[in-house]
Amino acid sequence: MPDEGGICPNCGLPQDLCVCETIAQEEARITVNIERRKWGRVYTVVEGFDKNIDLGDLASKLKSKLACGGAAKHGHIELQGDHRGTIKDVLSKMGFPEEQIVIDWSQSSSRRR
Repeated sequence: MPDEGGICPNCGLPQDLCVCETIAQEEARITVNIERRKWGRVYTVVEGFDKNIDLGDLASKLKSKLACGGAAKHGHIELQGDHRGTIKDVLSKMGFPEEQIVIDWSQSSSRRR
């Protein structure tokens, strides 16, 4: 992360030319799965981000693009609902390589009543 002095301590470049977040995006191995919570609610959990990525900002962008609620917690992002079908495309448009995004399809999210 760039500091207030104008030079990034990680890459050594000036703050406006810092490439730490871009490098972190390219190296991140992202996993996407779902969790069932209280009363059968389904959450999409996205994890595997580098510490140089601003999770709060990324969570806000994902919530906006996917039209859902959610939060950034403990190094991962939780999104309300099952977004496994669309999140790979959304993340790749944000600069994350598609081949580094792994989606767990082993759990079913169908709700029957």
